[in-house]
Amino acid sequence: MSDVLKTPVAYLKGVGPQKAELLSQELGIHTFEDLIGHFPHRYIDAKSVQNISALSPGLDYVQVRGIITAVREEGAKFKKRLVAELTDQTGSLELVWFQGAAWVKKQLEAAGVYTVYGRVSYFNGRATISHPDIERYDPAVSPSSIQPLYPSTEKLKGKGINNKTFGKLVSSVLERIGPGDIRETLPYKTLQKYGLKHRSEAVWHIHNPPALEDADRAIRRMKWEELFYTQVRIGQLRLFNHSQPGYVFPVVGTCFNDMYEKYMPFDLTNAQKRVLKEIRTDTRSGRHMNRLVQGDVGSGKTMVAFMSMLLAIDNGFQTCMMAPTEILAQQHYESIRQLAAPLDINVCILTGTTKAKERKQILQYLQEGLIHILIGTHALIEETVQFKNLGLAVIDEQHRFGVGQRARLWKKNELPPHILVMTATPIPRTLAMTVYGDLEVSVIDELPPGRKPITTIHRNESFRPQVMQFLREEIAKGRQIYIVYPLIDESEKLEYESLMAGYEQVKTWFPHPNYNIAMVHGKMAPEEKENNMQRFVSGQAHIMVATTVIEVGVNVPNASVMVIESAEKFGLSQLHQLRGRVGRGSEKSYCVLLTGNELSREARQRMTIMVQTNDGFVIAEEDLKMRGPGDLYGTRQSGAMEFKIADIVNDTDIVEETRAEAMSILDEDPNLVKAEHMVIRHCLSQMNMRQSTHWNKIS
Repeated sequence: MSDVLKTPVAYLKGVGPQKAELLSQELGIHTFEDLIGHFPHRYIDAKSVQNISALSPGLDYVQVRGIITAVREEGAKFKKRLVAELTDQTGSLELVWFQGAAWVKKQLEAAGVYTVYGRVSYFNGRATISHPDIERYDPAVSPSSIQPLYPSTEKLKGKGINNKTFGKLVSSVLERIGPGDIRETLPYKTLQKYGLKHRSEAVWHIHNPPALEDADRAIRRMKWEELFYTQVRIGQLRLFNHSQPGYVFPVVGTCFNDMYEKYMPFDLTNAQKRVLKEIRTDTRSGRHMNRLVQGDVGSGKTMVAFMSMLLAIDNGFQTCMMAPTEILAQQHYESIRQLAAPLDINVCILTGTTKAKERKQILQYLQEGLIHILIGTHALIEETVQFKNLGLAVIDEQHRFGVGQRARLWKKNELPPHILVMTATPIPRTLAMTVYGDLEVSVIDELPPGRKPITTIHRNESFRPQVMQFLREEIAKGRQIYIVYPLIDESEKLEYESLMAGYEQVKTWFPHPNYNIAMVHGKMAPEEKENNMQRFVSGQAHIMVATTVIEVGVNVPNASVMVIESAEKFGLSQLHQLRGRVGRGSEKSYCVLLTGNELSREARQRMTIMVQTNDGFVIAEEDLKMRGPGDLYGTRQSGAMEFKIADIVNDTDIVEETRAEAMSILDEDPNLVKAEHMVIRHCLSQMNMRQSTHWNKIS
């Protein structure tokens, strides 16, 4: 990086210390280099303007021009907003600001002509644009045909740092630097092979494209660079993992064989057998195992994990399982303890609420090797937890743990224990290649025999009486019901029913003593939670009213209906996880999605997908498209997915190319010592220096 690019943005005209601090806080922009690395997220043809009357719900982003005919403030306190009326010769629409209203109001003039760009939505049939990009129209100024639009935040816009400001600031930096200041980051052979622009040209064209084709090629180049370095780092981690020695499990012994031949509650599916063979191969290879097992809800991952644990125990090792929540750890403990009962295996649980006396005894027994299987939450990674001989660690729902947390398990023995990661969230292929590329992947793609597809129904609030009558009919057949709510406490901002209000409402529809209702939520005392859960599991309670604590792990074969209240507030994968709580017995099962009467386009789309498919992989792909990888899998905490410009959902072709190129280079030159690869080595070194602070935080 050249000296000029290291210059703090505070030294740019129009920025200063206060705005520099805000740019740092909001977008991580500290230097000139950061500023020119803040790329446009789309482009508009400045000469293309639509008539307001031609707008329709099918459109997304639009550009209109008109006169501001009215400006007013509405609402009070946190609901206060600024509303302006924009009128052209064909009609009018509303512009709305919820933040930064005071600053915006100063910029707007009644009777002024403005060009407005933003995402159009409809409320009561009226077109509205919230927080638009807005600029005073000057007919004497002929703008460049292609104009970049920069991502910003409401705080920045509220301080006058809008799209126009970003354009000026970036241009100011580009005027100060020469092509030599922007150094190349990719090998020359790679540029030639994939027809990529040189970095300096790409940076200039991404901010000032002569034509849209130039912008497209510049964007492709910068996306390629981001994804390539992600794949190189994953490739290096994979090489490191494959070179690490691991404990050898040479025998299949008494515990494994007795469980398989005498005590198995059901036959394993072919998919479960296949995954167990893959684990068996890993654990006798002499190399450290890092394997991800993904399988849809109810596919039998826990049994695969338990059989793997028995393999370790047969070879003289201890094992542990780490779950993201206490309730899930408790459920794993109960199910594994029952499975292990005839095998004379000691299973214990350790969580944050384990009492001091019991904790002290567990830690002592663990060091003495008297505990074979320890199940718990992140309490397992504390330094005081010392095993005598840990050979296998199972991590459930890996995406809920940070990278540093997983790594701490490696230090629990002389060699790192084998790692088996389980997830019930099916992972799309591009995400698996980008986030879990350092792991071997196994898929349990077969459900146990007898499982029937779950019928999913979407109903709005006006159908509540019919839904309640349907539930009564199911209870009359001897079935049990889940009713899940998204909130525990009432919230003014999110206007839908809380769990407590919902519980009272359920009691009016299903009065005692004809019906028994149990309630479970995260703020309950563990004893009360367990008692209520057991009432439902044993069949004493007809209805379980709960929050999403029952999203994973609970297994009640007699529960045939899952009602999800305010279903529009949940993401697709979470809806699918909740749906998987039913359909575990031989009876026909249902999932009822109850929503408000007015839904956003995205919420309606989620409901449609849920009704149309039970396939977890289809749902995962759709959820990835709608929510993005960071939101969906918690991968932003791992530092793996913080892309400025790449989008693994839509850039699958670039993901494939960069993976192939990274693997080819690392196969040829694992340590990147060849002269042609020194640029990669240098860039990785720079990235590692920049990210060291971030990694320390999450570790």
